[in-house]
Amino acid sequence: MEGYEKFKQQILKKTGLDLSLYKERQMKRRIESLIKRHKVHSFEEYFKEINTNKEVFDEFINYLTINVSEFYRNPNQWSILVNEVFPELLKGKSSIKIWSAACSTGEEPYTIVMALSTILPLNKIKIIAADIDKEAINKAKVGIYNEKSIAGVPKDIVKKYFTKVGNSYKVSEDIKKCVEFRNMNLLKDKYPDKCDLITCRNVMIYFTEDAKDLMYKKFNDALIPNGVLFVGSTEQIILPQRFNFKAKKTFFYQKVLK
Repeated sequence: MEGYEKFKQQILKKTGLDLSLYKERQMKRRIESLIKRHKVHSFEEYFKEINTNKEVFDEFINYLTINVSEFYRNPNQWSILVNEVFPELLKGKSSIKIWSAACSTGEEPYTIVMALSTILPLNKIKIIAADIDKEAINKAKVGIYNEKSIAGVPKDIVKKYFTKVGNSYKVSEDIKKCVEFRNMNLLKDKYPDKCDLITCRNVMIYFTEDAKDLMYKKFNDALIPNGVLFVGSTEQIILPQRFNFKAKKTFFYQKVLK
């Protein structure tokens, strides 16, 4: 079916969403199935439907927002991060280096930026966000999420940093600019160094014990002295001293000075 390139440009102009960031074959096939469902015969006709029919537009946007994560997941932990961990890491500093490992579709690094923006101006915030899944990273760069994903975001933050697109929500460019996305294999690739904070949440459960041991050691090496590793709710580290960590708070581990 012809006309996909023009369709991408039209969608970019209408919504600010860049379909080029998705795998073309897969995305094109999915949109073609929507075209057939609406009994139109081209991308051009389908865009006219999107442009004039709110239900068709909402259906199309929802098609792009199938996410498995959410913003501010486990809110009590984010409260500890904002009220205790960030202020301690920022003592004597105007900025800190943060790495969101296994960032998936971007909810976590964007949450970090939003949380940290209550303490620092956005131009002082830079997050490295990495994942092995290139398509997940591309979805993160698009930055559009469904209502379920943003359910835990404070209302004032939603108002400040999200724009409604159909029934979904697009994260602001100001937040996006604070995040540098990278493709990375945690088992093989070189880790960023001199990090003040590393978040690696809800991914270690998928690795073997040997792989976890290797990664905890590498995370420790990637942190500055007294730097902090923030892990997921089901991922407490057994005997953290084996990896040169001490438990700071539940789910927060501080690098011990040798």
